[in-house]
Amino acid sequence: MRSPGRRRPGLLGGLRARLVVAFLFVSALSALITAALTFHQAQSGTLERTQDSATRDLRTQAESLAPDVPFPPTAQDLRNLTLQLDRAGAARNWHSQAAYLDGKPVAGSPKAPDVPDALRSAVAARGKAVYQRYDHQGEPWLAIGVPVLFSPGGKPSGLTVYAAFSLNTEQKDIAALVTAAQAGALLALALAVVPALLAARRGLKPVRQLRTAAERITHGALDTRLDATGHDELGDLSRTFNTMAAALERDHGELRRLEAAARRFAADVSHELRTPLAAMSAVTEVLDEDAVSGRLDAETAEAVQLISDETRKLTRVVADLMEVSRFDAGAAALHLDEVDLGEAIGKTLQLRAWTTDEVVADVPDGLRARLDPRRIDVVVANLVANALRHGDAPVQVRAHTAGGGEQLVIEVSDQGPGMAEDVLPHVFDRFYKADAARARSEGSGLGLAITLENVRLHQGTLTAANSPDGGAVFTVTLPMGPCRGSFREPQAPSAEHT
Repeated sequence: MRSPGRRRPGLLGGLRARLVVAFLFVSALSALITAALTFHQAQSGTLERTQDSATRDLRTQAESLAPDVPFPPTAQDLRNLTLQLDRAGAARNWHSQAAYLDGKPVAGSPKAPDVPDALRSAVAARGKAVYQRYDHQGEPWLAIGVPVLFSPGGKPSGLTVYAAFSLNTEQKDIAALVTAAQAGALLALALAVVPALLAARRGLKPVRQLRTAAERITHGALDTRLDATGHDELGDLSRTFNTMAAALERDHGELRRLEAAARRFAADVSHELRTPLAAMSAVTEVLDEDAVSGRLDAETAEAVQLISDETRKLTRVVADLMEVSRFDAGAAALHLDEVDLGEAIGKTLQLRAWTTDEVVADVPDGLRARLDPRRIDVVVANLVANALRHGDAPVQVRAHTAGGGEQLVIEVSDQGPGMAEDVLPHVFDRFYKADAARARSEGSGLGLAITLENVRLHQGTLTAANSPDGGAVFTVTLPMGPCRGSFREPQAPSAEHT
């Protein structure tokens, strides 16, 4: 049976690819977090510096200009103050306003936006400088409110000045910083591919070595060992693997030794039994003739027939054991010859004296193949005998070609009840009996095992299945070889079996 090839992982199915992806994911996450923190810090730091600087400048300008304002100031006085504040804050391009007590703020420039009500309320409630960011005509703006105090006592004068200016420049600076951070994160992510690949390659090297060693052990190299140099988990795994391999090699050697001893014992016992069995068979044949001729009394004749039957059974068991021993020792030889399959199967049935009521052969004329005649005789005979023993007659032997004439198929089916599902996997096991209560049977328990070995010797396959129409079906598939008949089956068998 051909072993399936190793399935290769997909693009992202391998451990190396997953490690690289995990490494890059962590790098990307770190870059995103860094970019987010950079954005937050840049925005907070830039805006806070602008707010503090603008508030300080507004307070300084207001305190320097407030002494020249008459109290209580008129609207024109407030307008003049805002014009002076606008000129003083030209670098920021702010638009100032001024209000006295609860009066409406007065602006010196018509471009000055209205002071947010929330800012006015906050300045009045707190009595100190307050700033507020808000959107004005789709742009971010900053509004500052500063109460003017009397010097030197620092008492409120009731005069409050306001300034508002656009934060568009600061917003662009922040966006530029974020873009630079993103570009740096993408560059770092791209550069992280190289160390990720190197780290994955270095980290998975012991895993690859472990896989290679496991494959070598699978193919029989039990002396395979790993170089366990590290002191991490992979090093411990390598040492555990070496321990396992050593135990496996030791146990395998012991099993091989015990198996060889068992085969040698079976072969020796079978060989030693051949000579006394031959003598016993000769004696029982003479006694059988006396029993049949009536020269022995009835009780003695019955005992002689019992001994004769048991001797023949023992002779078959010994012969089968010796055949199995030859297969186990690899000493079974294959003698190929051009065989007419119809004639070969006919001789097999004729030699066993199976009648047409018991066995029906359906083999087309001219079907020839290059086979070992003796072993094909054993295969057909064992399968038919098994079908007659455990199934019902008539047993059908059918042969045809398959695979475009490249294969020879022999099917042996019976009319019995079939085999139980739990029996099918073990039907070719040695000495296996489907009925555990049946201690003795006419066969040796090795017939199907020997049949399977003969089929394998031809580089063929033998399968057992239950037919949908009832009964068991044994299917032999053999290569046709260089000698190929001209016969072609017009149609496939009526039932297919796996």
